[in-house]
Amino acid sequence: MNYFEYMADPHRQCAIVAHRGIWSDAPENSLLSIRRAIEAGYDVVEIDVRRTADGEFVLLHDDTLERMAGVDEEPEQLTLAELTSLALRNRDGGPENPFTGEKLPSLRDVFDLTRDRIFIHLDIKHRHVIPEVLAYAQKMGVAKQVDFWADLKTEGDLAWIRTNITSQNVPFIARTHLEHDDWLKQVKLALDLKPLICEASFRDLSEVEAVQQHFQDAGITLWVNTLDSVASPGFTDSAALENPDAIWGRLLKAGFSAIQTDEMAALRSYLETRNPGIARKANAAI
Repeated sequence: MNYFEYMADPHRQCAIVAHRGIWSDAPENSLLSIRRAIEAGYDVVEIDVRRTADGEFVLLHDDTLERMAGVDEEPEQLTLAELTSLALRNRDGGPENPFTGEKLPSLRDVFDLTRDRIFIHLDIKHRHVIPEVLAYAQKMGVAKQVDFWADLKTEGDLAWIRTNITSQNVPFIARTHLEHDDWLKQVKLALDLKPLICEASFRDLSEVEAVQQHFQDAGITLWVNTLDSVASPGFTDSAALENPDAIWGRLLKAGFSAIQTDEMAALRSYLETRNPGIARKANAAI
């Protein structure tokens, strides 16, 4: 599996990025939620990564374990053994969801599960940890199957990314904020770096349309996040379920070819309606 080749393929379908796996009836960021994303045949699975007290890595979104494991501790203060012994609450956690038999997973277990089966979007919660995770992915032999993601707002960001990520020839996603006042500077930085992918957020879709051709000419894939909690104004999963043409359809027309969502099945159905000749097969290796 090669993330570079997959994203650069001009004939591929829009990539469906499963946010924290399929967590409709499994704990988010669990091996079960990831396994179900693989079995469903989605293209990429997004996971959240944190460093343990003993220098290992586990999957967790929050600053503490309270929501998902009912423990008021920071994962960075516990060892790998302590963390991977914790049971996870179902779905997105909280006291309203019961505990399950799923344990908080290590990144090693995730890499073993996903090897040559699905691409991985790594949301590493602290930027200074990225080089350690990158080295770990190289050691595990999956560095071309995962991506690394960071903001690209300043010349300092550009220098740090070049030194610590892109110099290692691994897939990189630059986060570009077109809704910020300095958006032209951020676009210039992205075009200077030429990352594999650019995740763009915006106030109005016309901001994307204004730079779409520049990114296309530079060979940069455009990626968008439609999660209700963090999407650009109006372009949410909930709105897409009501009117997919007005949300996903407009995003595709604006040049986005990777969409991170909690509504993977609905997005797949919409894409298949638009492109009935493109077949997808669950359980198929990429």
